[in-house]
Formats: sequence, C-alpha cells, structure tokens
Amino acid sequence: MILDAIERASRDELETLQRTRLRETAARRGLDPGAELRDLPFTVKDDLRAAYPLGLITVPHEQLVRIHASSGTGGKATVVGYTRADLDVWTQVMARALAGAGVRAGTRVHNAYGYGLFTGGLGFHQGAERLGATVVPVSGGLTARQATLLRDLRAQALCCTPSYALHIAQAVREAGIEDLALEVGLFGAEPWTEGMRARLQAELGLVALNVYGLSEIVGPGVAAECLEGRDGSHVQEDHFLIEVIDPETGGPVAPGEPGELVFTTLTKEALPLIRYRTGDIGTVTLEPCACGRTTARMGPVQGRRDDMLIVRGVNLYPSQVEHALLTVAGIAPHWQLVVERPEQLDEVTVRCEPAEGGADRAALSERVRVALRERIGVGMAVELLEPGGVPRSEGKAVRVVDRR
Repeated sequence: MILDAIERASRDELETLQRTRLRETAARRGLDPGAELRDLPFTVKDDLRAAYPLGLITVPHEQLVRIHASSGTGGKATVVGYTRADLDVWTQVMARALAGAGVRAGTRVHNAYGYGLFTGGLGFHQGAERLGATVVPVSGGLTARQATLLRDLRAQALCCTPSYALHIAQAVREAGIEDLALEVGLFGAEPWTEGMRARLQAELGLVALNVYGLSEIVGPGVAAECLEGRDGSHVQEDHFLIEVIDPETGGPVAPGEPGELVFTTLTKEALPLIRYRTGDIGTVTLEPCACGRTTARMGPVQGRRDDMLIVRGVNLYPSQVEHALLTVAGIAPHWQLVVERPEQLDEVTVRCEPAEGGADRAALSERVRVALRERIGVGMAVELLEPGGVPRSEGKAVRVVDRR
C-alpha cells in the first residue's frame, strides 16, 4: 500500500498546512485572512439557496468547466461549480478513497451511482480512472441487468448507495447468481449502520466500506474508510478542515463527543466555503489508524440534525430505527417511517417487510414493536407489508415520509 505523504504527516505538519490554506480561502471569500477559525462566520445551506444559482462563485464564470446540483427535494436546489483545478482535487481525493479500499490499476469497478447533476457517478468514475482501474459506468436503474453485468464482467468493486446495493443483492438472488467476483463495496450518500454493513457483506460476499461527501464541499471523497482499519472514515485534511460543534450553541464539543460536522474547504477555487454546517451528526478522532494514515477519522454519521424527529418527547433519528430492525430475525433490511399528526402529537408508523413469505406476521410484528420500544424508548405503530412492499430506490433511499 502506497500512501501520499500528507496521509502519514504529523499533526503539526497537517495543521501548519491547514493554517496556510485557511488564510488563502478566507481571502478568496473576502474575509480577514488573519482571523482565527473560531472567529470566522458559519455558512449554511440557505446561504447557497439564497445565492441561487451561482451567486457564491468566486471565479469568472468562464473558468467553470462543470456544474453539479442537488435534487432540490428539500427546497431550492444548491448549485456548485468547478474549475479545472477543482476537478483535479476531486479526482485526487476520490483516487485516495478508492485506493484505501484496495482498488488498483486493472480492478474492475462497477459504478452504479447516478450520473448527471448528482455528484456520485462522475466522482467515483474519475477517481477510479485516475488509478488505472477499469470502470463499468452502469449508473442506477435496470437492476436485473446490474446483476447480470456483475456476473459477466467479473467486477471486483461495487460503488452505489447502501440501499441500492441491497436492491442489487435481491436481483442477484432472484437470478440465481452465485459466482460473483466482488471483493469490496464503496457505499455512501446516505447514513447506514453496522447492521447494514453486516447484511451487505453477507449478501454480496464483499467488504463494505463507507465513503462520505457533500456536493457543496466537493462531492464524494471528503472522507472514506480504509480496508485495513474499517474504524472511521479518513478525512482528506489537506483539502478539508473538519470541526465538530454543538448544533444548538455553535461551540466546540469535547473530543470524541458527537456533534454537528462542519467543513471548511482549503483548496476550492470556484466555491470556497468557510465553516459549512453540514447538518450531519457524528464524531471525530485524531488517533492514528492501523493502516498508517494519520489524518482525522469520522465516525459513522448518526443522523441529520434536520432529520431528527421528536416523538412524545423523545428525540429520534431514522438511523436508530434501522439499528433496531436489523436485530429482528426475519425482517428484511428495507424500511420507511411515516410521520403524521392526526391530532396534537406526532405519530410514527414503521413500514417494513418480512425477509421471506409465509412468516407468522403477527408474531413478527410484535417482535419489531418490542425491539423498537427497547432500543428507542417510545412505542411506534408497525405496518408489516408484503415482501417487496417498501419502495426501492436507485439512489438515496426515501426513509421518512412526512405527512404533517
């Protein structure tokens, strides 16, 4: 395994580089380059929406070589632009992420992330090509064909969202395919749990690794797990400065404590962002990893600040539901929350399905209700659908249906 020098740099070397690049980023954004990080203002998604489409771009528009955008499902889309240097940085960090997963020259990479305005497909594509890997640019959809191509082209790496990987696994089973060559999966774009990791590994016969990113920061590749450690995602600290803050006060949390993840871009030209509040809740450790990398590592995203539900006084993140469901034998890893307010209080229904037909549905529903109450501390209604009844997604899974 060959690491870039910066991936094994000392903490002093990393922080010295970050301070220099922070001054350059602050100046590019029109802020005081001598200010301490804690004195610089936060940036939030609403700032990007208010500047729609390209009001926060800091280079002449003629220098933009690509534009991506969010889906806009939560409101007005956020639009991001890239200079040629920005694309090179993105390619570099994605190549590091893939290399950390064992991808190398000649590895066949089945890329089932969506291509287009979504950053996933092209991010993985260009990083894999930088390594000399062989890319199969399938994109999402036509899931039965995905299974056939995995078998016929003998891909060793699978790239997609974890929920879509389960959909592919189902197609593999239904086609009776048993001889895949998969070794590793690089899954991201949505929070997922250790239970989901175990299920993916069992069903697809691979090592499942997490890749983290945001289109506003660069796309996928901001941080990624390594094959050796599998204990947190390595942040590409020469390009992105990470903080963890109390989401209510904005102040720092104690080391290792969960809080809202905040990123500052250090090398972006077109869309430099200072202290961007992601809304993602997680932890960070500075302890070196078994792989030899010395960069900070993110723990798994525990949920999003704006996804948190309050049910009869209890704070609830959708990922907690996944944790509970995956402990119940006989339940498939497909689920959805439906939130309604028939009167004064919010009511939550967990829609899920049995792993196989013919199950004792009443007993299975009761086991789900007990698991949810014991792990989350609040009673929720359970709607047990037929196998295949929970909607499948080719991209990010729609976990919460809010009818309030």
